[in-house]
Amino acid sequence: MSNQNLLNRSLQSVWHPCTQMKQHEAYPLIPIQRGEGVWLYDVAGNQYLDAVSSWWVNLFGHNNPRIKDAIKQQLDTLEHVMLAGFTHEPVVALSEKLAQLTGLGHAFYASDGASATEIALKMSFHYWRNSGKSNKTKFISLQNSYHGETLGALGVTDVAIFKDTYAPLLMQSAQMPSPDFRLAEAGESAESFALRCAEQLEHYVSQHHHELAAFIIEPLVQCAAGMGMYHPVYLRRAREICQQYQVHLIADEIAVGFGRTGTLFACEQTNVRPDFICLSKGITGGYLPLSVVLTTDEVYAAFYDDSVAKGFLHSHSYTGNPLACSAALATLAIFETENVLEKNRAKAAYLTTKMQAFTHLPIEHLRYQGMITAFDVKSESVHFSRDCYAAALKNGLLIRPIGNTVYFMPPYTISESEIDFMLDAALKSVQLAI
Repeated sequence: MSNQNLLNRSLQSVWHPCTQMKQHEAYPLIPIQRGEGVWLYDVAGNQYLDAVSSWWVNLFGHNNPRIKDAIKQQLDTLEHVMLAGFTHEPVVALSEKLAQLTGLGHAFYASDGASATEIALKMSFHYWRNSGKSNKTKFISLQNSYHGETLGALGVTDVAIFKDTYAPLLMQSAQMPSPDFRLAEAGESAESFALRCAEQLEHYVSQHHHELAAFIIEPLVQCAAGMGMYHPVYLRRAREICQQYQVHLIADEIAVGFGRTGTLFACEQTNVRPDFICLSKGITGGYLPLSVVLTTDEVYAAFYDDSVAKGFLHSHSYTGNPLACSAALATLAIFETENVLEKNRAKAAYLTTKMQAFTHLPIEHLRYQGMITAFDVKSESVHFSRDCYAAALKNGLLIRPIGNTVYFMPPYTISESEIDFMLDAALKSVQLAI
């Protein structure tokens, strides 16, 4: 089958996500045939280094044998059973493991990050209702936050291109000043700016806590905001403020969980335990769709009642799918047995050193957080993102700049020589697109 035939069929039958389809008249789709490690191969045999982990999901490379074998073994016994009224070993084992790792139990499963956000928002709202505080119905999030694109998740998202069209459909929420250090005053340290933003958060919460259900936050890195990074002190203060004023803290670790920020979960860097944690993306190593919300015993107890109406009646047909849970267990086993976080620290240090090759370019805010590296390009071109993406593909590299922000979030299996290739290709691509 010809390459062009596949592309034509895709354009005729598939509506691709986060895409203005008309642009594919000028920028053809890339027909991927297989993956191996950090590399993707198209049907013509061209290869591309996956520097964004296929939208931040792939942790241990494409075609990983341990995760594949776990899925294959599970497939021989049970592919799926509904989780209402039934249970199975993979979902129990995964729930126990996640509770051990997060300090939160009672895992509620879905299939994607936005669904996890929806679950956490609904649980928080319903908790306060069950607890006799039905006036606590509102939510707050950070400016420039992103929590998904279903209606509830979009209601606490603050990215205009995703949100503005659907504004009439959305619940209203308030956005708190973002501690993203790029927004600090000249000469102001990241820590001082974070504390100043926390003061503004406390002022708002002190005035509105009687109507606030929860504050939802992306710990340490606001990824869709162009990898906006902030000092960990903000997270610690947010926990203290929410605790003081009886407002739930929801940690959206969908993108930053599972080692991306240098620790298994970003909240660990300030010993913060949220009331809810949302996990997805890397949870299965990028193999199968799965998300989960974990919460406290106190929240769980508020739903435990003789009344069905007090129960949490949210559901998804594929909740707790055994194949996805098996992939997640294999992913966690790799963390346990292969010293992943320590190896990542060495790779991050190597990448940091090599990034000096970019300092002669018109860039600013070169920044790092674990296995995330980003910088902002000073370019007048309104098409920088599109042109950089296209140039990178020609150089054998998959990157997707967010506006003028170029970032790297590669699989953790990337080698030093592959880091060299990634940065060399990115350097050439940025220079062409400026």
